[in-house]
Amino acid sequence: MNKIARILLFFTISAAIISCSRKKNTFLSRNYHAVTAEYNAMYNGGVALQQGKEQISQNYIDNYWDILPVERMDIDEKILLPDSVRNQNFGRAEEKAVKAIQKHSMQIDGKERNPQMDEAYLLLGKSRYFDQRFVPALDAFNYILYRYPASDNINHAKVWRAKTNIRLENDRLAINNLKKLLESDRLEDQDIADANAALAQAYINLNVLDSAEVSLGIASEFTGNRDEEGRYLFIQGQLLNRLGNTTEANQVFDRIIELHRKIPRIYYVNAYVQKARNFEYNQGNNVYLLSLLQELEENRENRPYLDRIYFQLGEYYMQTDSTDAAVDYYNRSLRSESSDLYLKSVTYEILANVNFDRANYQRAGKYYDSTLAYMSPELLEFRTIKKKRANLEDVIRYEKLAEETDSIIRIAGMTEEERLQYFTNYTDSLRAIAMDNMAADSLPVYSANIGPDNPFPSSTAIPPSQEVSGNTFYFYNPLVVSRGAQEFLRNWGSRELQDNWRWGSNATNQSSINAQQRIMDVNIENDPIYDPATYIARMPADEFILDSLATQRNLAYYQLGLAYFENYGEYPLAQNRLEALLEYQPEDRLVLPTKYNLYKLYDLSGQVDKRNRIRTDILTNYPDSRYAAFIQNPDQAQLGENEVNARYNELYRKFENSEYFAVLEGVEEFSKEYAGDPMIPKFELLGARATARLYGIDQYEVALNRIATSYPQTKIGVDAQKLVANVQDLRNLELESDSLHQNFTLVYEFASEEDQPAEQLITTIKEALSDLKYEDYSVSMDVYDPETLLVVVHNFNSKMRALGFAELLQNNKNYRVQKDNFVISSENYRIVQIKKILRNYLNEL
Repeated sequence: MNKIARILLFFTISAAIISCSRKKNTFLSRNYHAVTAEYNAMYNGGVALQQGKEQISQNYIDNYWDILPVERMDIDEKILLPDSVRNQNFGRAEEKAVKAIQKHSMQIDGKERNPQMDEAYLLLGKSRYFDQRFVPALDAFNYILYRYPASDNINHAKVWRAKTNIRLENDRLAINNLKKLLESDRLEDQDIADANAALAQAYINLNVLDSAEVSLGIASEFTGNRDEEGRYLFIQGQLLNRLGNTTEANQVFDRIIELHRKIPRIYYVNAYVQKARNFEYNQGNNVYLLSLLQELEENRENRPYLDRIYFQLGEYYMQTDSTDAAVDYYNRSLRSESSDLYLKSVTYEILANVNFDRANYQRAGKYYDSTLAYMSPELLEFRTIKKKRANLEDVIRYEKLAEETDSIIRIAGMTEEERLQYFTNYTDSLRAIAMDNMAADSLPVYSANIGPDNPFPSSTAIPPSQEVSGNTFYFYNPLVVSRGAQEFLRNWGSRELQDNWRWGSNATNQSSINAQQRIMDVNIENDPIYDPATYIARMPADEFILDSLATQRNLAYYQLGLAYFENYGEYPLAQNRLEALLEYQPEDRLVLPTKYNLYKLYDLSGQVDKRNRIRTDILTNYPDSRYAAFIQNPDQAQLGENEVNARYNELYRKFENSEYFAVLEGVEEFSKEYAGDPMIPKFELLGARATARLYGIDQYEVALNRIATSYPQTKIGVDAQKLVANVQDLRNLELESDSLHQNFTLVYEFASEEDQPAEQLITTIKEALSDLKYEDYSVSMDVYDPETLLVVVHNFNSKMRALGFAELLQNNKNYRVQKDNFVISSENYRIVQIKKILRNYLNEL
């Protein structure tokens, strides 16, 4: 190429570049920037936007138990930092839109010359919308409407502006704008579909469901997207169901079914489920519905949705009074893979209610626990179910106690040969389970000891190999040890115990290890879990322990009888527990109330012979008891509960007045008169507190232990056990030098029979405090022990001030108190009262 040609080429290229300037409104410049923006930045931004939308769609989980939202998008309430994005795809889409605007916008003479800029601002608004930055998104859509009124995307921008207003809860504004838009006759079909879908969501938010249903019907007709068509139709059917128009709803669901593979399978299956839920069992063809659901179950394409199909089959059998078949299908639904947590919670609740109605309260409690685990705590039903579960707590606890103690006592009563045979059968079953686990390529559990919580099996006890010990050291946890053994075999194979065991030559070929060798690898032959002697050695033999277990069992049976009778109206169960209790020959305090409750049960259930027999027994053998009075005068029984509460309140007032002997006498009298009453533990705890005030910490601990042992499964018994644990803290209290304290008391000691002189002294001290205007001081009479009363003046801020007040009382002619006294710090006085060590203190003083 000659020199002139090169110069011409240079000037031609330069002219072309200069003509592409954003400041020149030329044909070449406009088209250069339009094409560059569309096929570079905006294309990449559109791809990122689509990827982000697909990610949202995949991660969003629809709740088909409620009206679906028109658009899939979880709203994240989390506040982001400036320049942060929730989704990198939308951040990239926004970045590309901004880049297209910055590098290719052609604002010349107040007008945009690049025809692609409205598309760039639309991409910008959509990326912000899906990133849940709705206010900036609204700015982008409004900019299109303001700067590009003649744009081909103007209607599209109006729809997106309305959708953004709906997200900002400006539903009424969005409805007004969409209605104006739909009046236009220049809308494309997809714009009509999008506008009506957005309008439907606004109506749903405002609970105007009939208008929402109409709008969704129009949207489903005009959309060209099959996914959207299926979703709009399904929501329309849901709205018709909510409005009570089940016939029209079924017609809509039929339209979904006719689309079949043209729409996502989830809408197809749920349309059948919704039709099944709308089925009228009393009027329809039950056989047809059953065959339809079974056909859905057998279709391989429906495997991902078997949880819903099984649940609906369970509903079918429940409606047709085939409860056992229903329970079977509900359980199949739970075993199916499912991400529908609400469906799981509903299924667990149904199974809980079934077991509750069958009076299987232990199993019902477990199902209620599962229900709460899958249910949102924000739902009203959550609180209802939680309360219902709490009401079952006592029954479950007592049933478990009765079962465990029954099992232990029954095994303890066997001969040595019978006991050995029993535990041999049990350990053989554990071995069989271990062999089955090995066949499934899972090693058996190894444990060096048996957990203390379940040392021996019962008919329904969990095998000890599955128990997790309460000890936190991991080598004492059999499950952790077992997992460690399995992990070692996977990583290293079977190795002998020797030096340099890691060397590859020492590895045993795993494929050649037979089942017996694998058992030896984890020491099953030496594992105490599989040795009957382990359980025999842990069986209690001491008569005191067995008697204690029998006492606990008897109390559990009594409490169960009352609970089934009074709380749940389960008369056969209540009768069973109380009759079994009498066969165990319980302690005297339970015999009479048990017979009286059986008398009421026999009367309510029409068992006349049994009622008359036990009535005669009570009137003959317990003629002076209150239960005999209740039988002869039933109206008197209605006053029983009020009388008990009144008795307790009376004793509590005496306790506050330091009448501790009266409290103890009242508690003893109540326990005899109201034997078996559920309020007895509360009375005895009050008696234990009175005992502490009279006799000190040692007798207090004895009283608490008696309550905790006698009523271990009651709330009072549990509280008593906690108080026993706190007694040691009280024992650790030690007297300190009074000089270390800042609050002191002045004490006068009297014998218990000197109550009148003590009262006179209190009157004199109150008079002195009033005369001297010592408003910060107070005086009281405290019981130290059965032989000693203490008159105590409180709240002196120094020992010298307390001694000075005592001297004033002694020397002032108006008072002349000649009684010996001593001063003690308030903290030391508390310790003296708790530990009853006044003599020790005075001797040291």
